[in-house]
Amino acid sequence: MNLGLPPMHRPRSLERELATGANPYLPARARVMRIQELVADARLFELRFSDPELARSFTWRPGQFVELSVVGVGEGPFSLPSSPTRSGVVQLAIRRAGVLTNFLFDHLREGDEVGLRGPLGHGFPVERFVDQDVLLVAGGLGMVPVRGLLQYLIDLREHFGRVILLYGSRSPEQVLFRDELETYGRRRDAEILLTVDSTNGRPWEGRVGVVTELVDDIELDVARTVAAACGPPVLYRFLLKRLAALGFGKNRIYLSLERRMECGVGKCGHCAVGYTFTCLHGPVFSYWDAINLPELIDQ
Repeated sequence: MNLGLPPMHRPRSLERELATGANPYLPARARVMRIQELVADARLFELRFSDPELARSFTWRPGQFVELSVVGVGEGPFSLPSSPTRSGVVQLAIRRAGVLTNFLFDHLREGDEVGLRGPLGHGFPVERFVDQDVLLVAGGLGMVPVRGLLQYLIDLREHFGRVILLYGSRSPEQVLFRDELETYGRRRDAEILLTVDSTNGRPWEGRVGVVTELVDDIELDVARTVAAACGPPVLYRFLLKRLAALGFGKNRIYLSLERRMECGVGKCGHCAVGYTFTCLHGPVFSYWDAINLPELIDQ
């Protein structure tokens, strides 16, 4: 079934042409169209390629990422938090965390240009989700790539069964895309269950507790449900045990493991785990893939 996505691939070599150009190390210019505050120390940047043809044709799979660069400052990998069904603008949800992101927060303005190269990595195999119920689980900033997958499932709603999101944050003011998620829930586009570790004295009508506890609040037909998750290692440790206890097969659980990535093309070796480069063979892995690479989960 054609779902409007580029083909899945597992790269056989470290060199491959990207949508942004034949040279995988050379970024394409992109202009900052909008900067939006999300939560404390996290912003949503909307970018558009300066080349009109590239802006029109650029697409990706939910779960892939791009490398953003600023000349004289640096480069870093960032997940794509929107769906390729909403093309024309590339969104990046970025947390302030270091030299590059400090520059983006303190000096980048709407109208400025940056470099982008990609898309990179191996996204979610959504063809395998067709006619299945899809359970999405996100912890903290793991909501960034999960949001792209959620939007994709909603935009092509007729191809999928139930869409369920379990999302846990530290506190109410740290819930990413809260208004959007609550809108999806009200419209019944998806079943949205939110939880926080602590309310911090803020108004909150959702659950309080860890996100894996939300699994107990839903009834699942495991035989027809596929799970996709992104979050810190501790999330995987408990979630995988819970899903295994429910009867999920390891080939029906997909994890976005984005830690330790840098160059995006398998050259720097920063993301190497055994024979695997997270930036090339991931960041999305099935549990079957990840179970033999425990360093990807237990960090």
